[in-house]
Amino acid sequence: MRILVLNGPNLGRLGTREPDVYGTATLADIAPLVASAGTADAPIEADVRQTDDEAELVGWIHEAVDARTPVILNPAAFTHYSYALRDACAQLQGVAPLVEVHISNPHAREAFRHTSVVSAVATGVIAGFGLDGYRLAASAIIAR
Repeated sequence: MRILVLNGPNLGRLGTREPDVYGTATLADIAPLVASAGTADAPIEADVRQTDDEAELVGWIHEAVDARTPVILNPAAFTHYSYALRDACAQLQGVAPLVEVHISNPHAREAFRHTSVVSAVATGVIAGFGLDGYRLAASAIIAR
């Protein structure tokens, strides 16, 4: 199974950006975590991507819709205000699962982080478990 693992702005700086919040693991550590949720009978190919560009992220979601590919999405800052991303994600409903992931728990942080415009169109949301949230998301996708 192929899973598209999409990451929004500033997540390319994992490992050096606010390690007290996001930990010291890097973006390169995500693919093996996602793949570890697979089994010998159902291996996972994790296609991990990161962009600081909203239009590119929307384009990747369109790619997932067209190919009916499950998505793990950490929208990062786009979580709180990107209606373009939300509308693209809505197109996955009934087509392929979309799991929204956050490394930290947005509800335990600043008030502006408490609202996600993406959550309402996601299959599910996992937050606050560090990079392990990506593995948990892959497990949830496999279970579906």
